[in-house]
This record gives sequence, structure tokens and C-alpha cells, in this order.
Amino acid sequence: MRPTVRPTGFIPPLCTPLTPDGAVDTRSLHRLVEHVLDGGASALFALGTCGEAVFLTDEQRRTVVRTAVEAAGGRVPVLAGVIDTTTPRVLERAREAAGLGADVLVATAPFYTDTHPAETADHFRRVRAETGLPLLAYDIPSRVHTKLPPAVLLELAEDRTLVGLKDSSGDLDTLRHLLVALRRRGLDRRFSVLTGSELTADAALLIGADGVVAGLGNVDPAAYTRLHTHATAGRWPEAVTEQNRLTTLQTLTRAADPATMSGTAAAVGAYKAALELLGVIDCRATATPLRPLPQESVEEVRRRLEEGGLLPG
Repeated sequence: MRPTVRPTGFIPPLCTPLTPDGAVDTRSLHRLVEHVLDGGASALFALGTCGEAVFLTDEQRRTVVRTAVEAAGGRVPVLAGVIDTTTPRVLERAREAAGLGADVLVATAPFYTDTHPAETADHFRRVRAETGLPLLAYDIPSRVHTKLPPAVLLELAEDRTLVGLKDSSGDLDTLRHLLVALRRRGLDRRFSVLTGSELTADAALLIGADGVVAGLGNVDPAAYTRLHTHATAGRWPEAVTEQNRLTTLQTLTRAADPATMSGTAAAVGAYKAALELLGVIDCRATATPLRPLPQESVEEVRRRLEEGGLLPG
């Protein structure tokens, strides 16, 4: 087994730049990695929700992980999403990611069909045992329709199946109960809790989260690094000020008319449009069937970037 990596700090869930014909744009992905590293990212998370992982082919997924590992060049750990419906399919993705040099795997509970918490625990144990890589659980019930129970997470932290959790549930109450329980059991120093919230990252850090995984961090990585640095130093007024600025910037994800596209397309499309406007990536194309942001919405994104001080007005 490789040495255990305990992810902390600001970890951007990388967007996956695409060419106009839908291929992975590896040159743009290299530039995106440099952009977030220049902004202070402590690790990279490839093939998450912002990375459109579930919309990509297996070969595209391999290209993304290979490129992220190459671009990172050993400077920071690379977390690879191995999100799929069943344990055998996740294991296929996990073995590929491990072979391509990923440092940590990120998996959800199985989905499409429901699973019992004991079956979910067995799923994580098998992925960990058969790959030998540190494994982070991804709790995102809005997408997989299963909430990871704190009792299961504590059990998997105790037996070292999981190195941590990325919490995108939006449930701060349950997250706080988990953090308290981890501290009581002395597991908080080896089990990393990362918040996937863009709007309440300061609150999650205040109650004990170890880091932030925020899609908006593709656009303004330095701001999330500042937010985490302020929180770590106990400068809570400064952290709140930074969070409030990011909350205003995050409205760029509402640039599109919700009657014309999904929330996923609107958010990912806005991030990609922003990155194109900033000169980080070449094209704002999204993976099918997600619709790309229309031009009038791109102009709204431009205005939000100007208001946020990221583009000259």
C-alpha cells in the first residue's frame, strides 16, 4: 500500500476542459492545474461533479487522471473520482486511477439501486482492500440518493477503510455531530473532513472541517486559500468577509435561465465560461447532454467577474 495521504486545505474539484468536438483538452487542463496551484491549492480533485465525470467515457476519464497527475508533477496529491453505480464498476475505475498515479481515490455509495448501510460499508472496504490506495468517501445524496450515515463513517474511520470524507450533503447539523464524534474517539487527527459547500465553507471550518472542496475555486482559487488560511489562524471576521465576497461571486452560476438548462449545466457552464474569459481554458464546451452556456449568459458571467475584481471593468 502507498503511504496514506490525509487531504486538508483548499482542494479544487477540477473542471474538465473539452474541445469543441468533445475531446478532453489536455493543454487547457494543464493550464487549469497551474492556475489553481498558483492560487494555493493543496491538492487536486479530478473527476468530481464539476469535472463532469459521469458524462465522460472511460477513455476520457483515464485521460483526465493521466493529465492531472502529469500536470501536478508530484507537487501536490491528486485525488481521483471513481464514481460509478456498483462495486465492480468502481473497482475498474479505481484500478485504472491507481495505475495512472492517483494518490487518493474518491468514491460515493453505490447508486441507481438502493443499498443497505452495511452493504455500503462493504463496498468501501472492498475498494480500499483491492486497490491499496487511501479512500475518501463522497457524501452527495442529491446525486446518489443515499446519505452516508455517521455510524458507518465512524466505523470505517475506526478500521482505517476511509481516510476521510467529502461532505456535499449540505447538512451542517449531521456534519457537526460527526465531527464531535470523531474528536471524542480520537479519530480527528487521521480522518479528514472536507466540506463541499461553496456558501457555508466558513461555517464548516468553524465547527472543525479540515478543508474545502468548492467548484468556484476553479475560478478564484486564491480566495478559497485565503478563506482556509484565515480560518486556520482563527481570524474569523476575515474568513467571513472572504466568504461573503465568494457568495456574491457564486451568483455567476445563476447567469443562465433555469427554464432552458439543468442546474448542473448552468453551474459547470458558468465555471467554464469564467475560465475561458480568464484565459485559463480555450473552450467552454460541456459534455453532452449538458447544454453550454448561451452567449448572453456568458456576458453576465463576465459582469460578475468584473464586479469580483477578477477581470478589468
